[in-house]
Amino acid sequence: MVERRPALTVLTHLVLILGVLIVAFPVYVTLVASTHTAQAIVQAPMPLVPGDQMLQNYSAVLIGTDAGAGSAAPVGRMMFVSLVSALTIALGKIAISLLSAFAIVYFRFPFRNFFFWSIFVTLMLPVEVRIGPTYEVVSDLGMLNTYAGLTVPLIASATATFLFRQFFLTVPDELAEAARIDGAGPMRFFWDVLLPLSRTSIAALFVIQFIYGWNQYLWPLLVTTQEDMYPVVMGIKRMIAGGDAANDWNLIMATAILAMLPPAIVVLLMQRWFVKGLVETEK
Repeated sequence: MVERRPALTVLTHLVLILGVLIVAFPVYVTLVASTHTAQAIVQAPMPLVPGDQMLQNYSAVLIGTDAGAGSAAPVGRMMFVSLVSALTIALGKIAISLLSAFAIVYFRFPFRNFFFWSIFVTLMLPVEVRIGPTYEVVSDLGMLNTYAGLTVPLIASATATFLFRQFFLTVPDELAEAARIDGAGPMRFFWDVLLPLSRTSIAALFVIQFIYGWNQYLWPLLVTTQEDMYPVVMGIKRMIAGGDAANDWNLIMATAILAMLPPAIVVLLMQRWFVKGLVETEK
């Protein structure tokens, strides 16, 4: 029998509410700052109620402005670059990981486990070790300032391969045997049986990898030198001018809010599938 302790319940909810407030307050301040003028933000104390400049600020950053000292590239273009990069990285990681895990589990070839663990060991290599040689290859192939340069080096995923391999190992062998008896080839079995069974895992990984691709900063910083290829996360930093130059913090905050929206929308729309996929992966 579960005991009900009202005091403990109240304390638990208070802790949860406090945690939400701590996380949400900076987002609220950012939203409020994006609705004021640059002069109002730098005044002390800063206003904590929304202003009347919301439409002007957001339209200015979406189409670009030459008012600030930092980058004036259109944020609409930056968000398009980020969206293409995030979708390509997420879908590419899932596709390659599915196929590699399928090959490792269902095909018998020499050194199968060796190749799998070779893939898995790449998780131990820090980004700093791989980023120099990867940049050299991308540069030699002429992929700087291109979508291919932003996405192709980030598509491979040892983590996703490992997760799909573990899931495929739980699929009963009788399904593969039944498909073989019915005359289905390997790819027909993969497409008609394994993919439908993997949809919740795919959904969970899509959310994770989309956010991973959207939040990329270090790699785009190396492979992009043109403003029209800046992703939005990098664009926020470029909008902040160095030295004593005055920054348009209202426009920077508006850009930050716009940068938060796509990942938040993806999480909200796929929350049920995301949680279900994580739970089934644990099983």
